[in-house]
Amino acid sequence: MQNAISDMLAATSVLQQTATDIRNRKVNWQPYLQSQMISQEDFNFIVAFDVPDAAQRENLIQSNRLQCAQTFLNLLGHVSKDTTLQYVLVLIDDMLQEDRTRVEIFHEYANKKGESVWGPFLNLLNRQDGFITNMASRIIAKIACWSQAPMERSDLHFYLTWLKDQLRMQYDGLAAAQAVSKSAEAKEHYHETGFDQQSSTSREISNNEYIQSVARCLQMMLRIDEYRFAFISVDGISTLLSVLQGRVNFQVQYQLIFCIWVLTFNPLLAEKMNKFNVIPILADILSDSVKEKVTRIILAVFRNLIEKPNDQQVAKEHCIAMVQCKVLKQLQILEQRKFDDEDVTSDIEFLTERLQSSVQDLSSFDEYATEVKSGRLEWSPVHKSKFWRENAHRLNEKNYELLRILIHLLETNKDPLVLSVASYDIGEYVRHYPRGKHVIEQLGGKQLVMQLLAHEDPNVRYEALLAVQKLMVHNWEYLGRQLEKEQSTDKTGSQKPPQVAGKA
Repeated sequence: MQNAISDMLAATSVLQQTATDIRNRKVNWQPYLQSQMISQEDFNFIVAFDVPDAAQRENLIQSNRLQCAQTFLNLLGHVSKDTTLQYVLVLIDDMLQEDRTRVEIFHEYANKKGESVWGPFLNLLNRQDGFITNMASRIIAKIACWSQAPMERSDLHFYLTWLKDQLRMQYDGLAAAQAVSKSAEAKEHYHETGFDQQSSTSREISNNEYIQSVARCLQMMLRIDEYRFAFISVDGISTLLSVLQGRVNFQVQYQLIFCIWVLTFNPLLAEKMNKFNVIPILADILSDSVKEKVTRIILAVFRNLIEKPNDQQVAKEHCIAMVQCKVLKQLQILEQRKFDDEDVTSDIEFLTERLQSSVQDLSSFDEYATEVKSGRLEWSPVHKSKFWRENAHRLNEKNYELLRILIHLLETNKDPLVLSVASYDIGEYVRHYPRGKHVIEQLGGKQLVMQLLAHEDPNVRYEALLAVQKLMVHNWEYLGRQLEKEQSTDKTGSQKPPQVAGKA
């Protein structure tokens, strides 16, 4: 996956473009000395350092390591002007980019002073200027990933939460900008009202232009195993997938899927990943993707989800989930394309073989369980009566896991097809499992099915009605005997059939 890393580094972002402009804005340090905002020694160092000659800078750092850290941290703490602060951050970032080992300079200084290396940079995340916050974030990620000492737990939690929240905010801003842009087309003929569409759109875009930079920091952080688990603890995966489900450009798609890819190198995380619905979401992106880099990284994630789990049952479930999400069909399409990257061809061959093998071993219950867990119910063959006669009792396994998912879908899903199939399945479970009615009531399913009787979709109402009827019948075997008795009495005319017992 060497190409994946080079793609990440090659991508340009607003942060990098702005940094290029800022480098050309030289700062006059003399007024800061005269106003006593910086000391003489800090002034001497920054003037000697702020030169284009890399060799001169290197010699200065080697002979004044602690002074280097002290000057930069003093500048961050004492300078309030945004443009100067931007310039200082670019100098620090460039210094670290030239030589990764320079991150240790800040650790050495912090240890000598008994201070936190993270405090001055984390404080900058509260600034209003987007370039300052995101450049500070970029520097934090480099120090956290390139130094020998890992980031402390409380600071790590704060930083990862900030990244997660920024990702959500940046995406929300992007979605708002897209909505405004669409609205502009609809309102074009109302220009005489003075609707300032351009300025409105510009404001929205200015709030989300750093989404690539946020994603880049996550790409760095999540390569380190210790940071992966911390990201899980702040509900990071849900945020990644939530953004991926929205409309983002292919570069952001690639970056966020890269984050998922590096997470799956940990066997424990690879086992848990599809609990977040990773496979259905990535399968949808794969079917729509026209960019090879996005296709490549999705296939790499899928391969890890099969190869990395220590529990082979989980790997099998992932295979079945991929089959359920039509990945095998997509692989057949991809086989017809020519890829320059050998990794892509290898991943396609591996996945095709494993998925075809899983199809051969697939039982109807495995298929049903995978469909339910995916949340994408449809009128597939496993919903027929024969299936329920043979498998209804199996919905009691793992503390009613599948039943709980069906009931959760009734409560949260908006798709009429999903609601219709879930209602039907609950009715069939009750019909074919003697204690099913009691179980559904205990899990809160009966009330949810009854609420669907008023649903706007006629198919949902119909399936909910059938399910309610099955829930109302007290005993299916008793009903069967009564129906037989009724038919017998009708023929002889000797007895009036009793009323069928029912219970709400």
